[in-house]
Amino acid sequence: MSDRHNHSHLHHEHGHHGLVEVTLLLEDEHMEALDEVAAEISKELKQPWDRGAVVRLALSEFFSRRGKIT
Repeated sequence: MSDRHNHSHLHHEHGHHGLVEVTLLLEDEHMEALDEVAAEISKELKQPWDRGAVVRLALSEFFSRRGKIT
């Protein structure tokens, strides 16, 4: 993944949980999988999950495995 453009104008602090708004380009199949997993987790936890929450979970697991976050 290369960042050929300055995307600093896309980052907006949400003021809670340290969330920053970003734009991602994903494969079509990733979007379908995100929707499926969000629905599964929503059903399991009986609270709504969206694509963003699933992406944050996936990134947390990825970076945790690599020792980048705890």
